[in-house]
Amino acid sequence: MTELLAGPIADRHYALGATFAEFGGWHMPVSYAGTVAEHNAVRGAVGIFDVSHLGKALVTGSGAADLVNSTLTNDLGKIHAGKAQYTLCCNESGGVIDDLIAYLVSDDEVFLVPNAANTSKVVAALRGAAPGGVEITDQHRDYAVFAVQGPRSPDVLAAVGLPTDMEYMAFADAELKTESAAYPVRVCRTGYTGERGYEILPRWSDAGPVFDALLAEVTNAGGQPAGLGARDTLRTEMGYALHGHELTEQITPNQARSGWAVGWDKSTFFGRDALVAEKEAGPARRLYGLKATGRGVPRAGLTVLSGPGGDVVGETTSGTFSPTLKQGIALALIDTSTGIKKSAEVVVDVRGRDLTCEVVIPPFVESHV
Repeated sequence: MTELLAGPIADRHYALGATFAEFGGWHMPVSYAGTVAEHNAVRGAVGIFDVSHLGKALVTGSGAADLVNSTLTNDLGKIHAGKAQYTLCCNESGGVIDDLIAYLVSDDEVFLVPNAANTSKVVAALRGAAPGGVEITDQHRDYAVFAVQGPRSPDVLAAVGLPTDMEYMAFADAELKTESAAYPVRVCRTGYTGERGYEILPRWSDAGPVFDALLAEVTNAGGQPAGLGARDTLRTEMGYALHGHELTEQITPNQARSGWAVGWDKSTFFGRDALVAEKEAGPARRLYGLKATGRGVPRAGLTVLSGPGGDVVGETTSGTFSPTLKQGIALALIDTSTGIKKSAEVVVDVRGRDLTCEVVIPPFVESHV
């Protein structure tokens, strides 16, 4: 059995009474006070997540931005230095190797944040396409990542001397200040919850005191630490894709409603020909939201039927109880040949029991980013 990897502040999570689970090969905190309480703290005040398991990679050298732009899907030319962009790394058939955030530092430097389990794949794909003079460095354990999310997140950052008035998806290098020291961090106004929030990247070796300072201010603002459980319920309410569920090497951006992250006018990127052909023909399946109208909670990997005893029309990719709506919700890939669209009624087979659901287009709740 492969030993699970530990983040830089595992001791803090144990001290806070976290429960743990494996995620992407890492030993991760799932919850502290309970998923619903943590979810509601983020929606109503503020929460802090340790997502240091996320990958980090640095692309440097003359033509670094050109390499990223010619391989990953989104159009890096649409942003300027100091901005970040959601993008995808696809295979030649259009499936998604990973979804990630690209930080454009300069034409010669792009910082990437892929998912934990896929970092090595992304790095290998970029190295295979890199011209001489461009270097791709895996920095997975060089930086920690903390996500401070919720309407009071600006108060938390301001209390430790960090900038808060940046545009959405803008980032800045700054210093987090405590009574005894100042720690260099990168701050980006982004997140995975649908609330206003920021991701803070300190050096791995500084993760402990940086987390302590942020957690103290989160607590002062009426918030609390949050684990993977709340991260999942929050992102599902927003309809945000999770790689391995809504995006895989067999699920394309067209199918997952992620075509907005594709620079269709670009002449080259991994998987372009397959994605353009699929877009023109129309994908065979498309992602929808399902909102349970009966009692029950849909989960991932369940069969979706046209009605009681009806035909199979799709499969759920994620499913959970929505603490905000107080009902079951799911994301599902629905076959487009069925003609099923928004407002239709379908049935999810939950362990042999029919759960009636309304078909919707995410998000399930309003975004406040």
